[in-house]
Amino acid sequence: MIPTTLRRSLLILLLIMSVGSVFLVSAIGSVSLGWGEWLKAMTDSSSQHGELVWRLRLPRALAAWAVGSMLAMSGCLMQVLLRNPLADPYVLGVSGGAAFASLLGMVFGVAVIYLPWLALLGALVSILLVFSLARGTGPWSGTRLLLTGVVTASGWAALISLILSLSPDNSLRGMLFWLMGDLSYATVPGWALGVLAASLILIMGLARSLNVLAMGETTARLLGEPTRRLLWLVYLLASMLTATAVSIAGSVGFVGLIVPHLMRLVVGSDHRILIPAATLFGGLFLVLSDTLARTVLSPQQLPVGVITALLGVPLFLLLLNRARLKGV
Repeated sequence: MIPTTLRRSLLILLLIMSVGSVFLVSAIGSVSLGWGEWLKAMTDSSSQHGELVWRLRLPRALAAWAVGSMLAMSGCLMQVLLRNPLADPYVLGVSGGAAFASLLGMVFGVAVIYLPWLALLGALVSILLVFSLARGTGPWSGTRLLLTGVVTASGWAALISLILSLSPDNSLRGMLFWLMGDLSYATVPGWALGVLAASLILIMGLARSLNVLAMGETTARLLGEPTRRLLWLVYLLASMLTATAVSIAGSVGFVGLIVPHLMRLVVGSDHRILIPAATLFGGLFLVLSDTLARTVLSPQQLPVGVITALLGVPLFLLLLNRARLKGV
């Protein structure tokens, strides 16, 4: 963990790298641009290269940044909610509901531009389902919430398998790409950036309470925190962020699992620093992962979820091994 005096400097560096990556990766692709061509394209959106940069690459990079930031922020919240540093944003079945609704739309020929809204609707249905089933009259139970989410996710998975088994062959490729996480049809997500900004402001206002909550529900209650209300608010915020991310790019794995844990190792567990650091690094991580997905087998494109899994699995194993060596 870096010293306290360097944490603000790290946040500034992450901000510069995160924002800069959105613009810099627009020069990279199946048609690579030299720096002179790239600068001309950035200043003249009507030119041939300008059309490529402003209509295709920049919107996709911005969508990747938004999705990565939301998943990382949701991962931080889920890890507090379930009191597990390796909790995942998808563990409570939100992505399953979104995937089912989107695949159902593909089966019935719904236009691509409406699929994100279908995904968001399916995710919201899943949130309400888990919320209503897990809510009890007694004390908050993270175990009940987790079990309800896992069972709900299994139900969605069964319905998704049913749709895939009954779908025509010519539509299976698009469905599988979406399930693996795909940004091919992503556009500038203005509404998603609004959700991200509003959530970040609200979560930063709760940062001190999250620090107390991470110490345990009993401790938080003794220190005067309204734990039941706070825990449900954290769950709803995490679910909304996950739902919005899934509605744009499908199920992109490992970002919400790995990024918060890595940032916790670097900046510590103070959520006043951890939340913005994870948000910025999550966006940067997914922008770079999507660039690899676009270019590694160019002109063929890979689902970005494949790249995040290939990068995330070894990182996850390293983190587990590190925890084992420390006796955690």
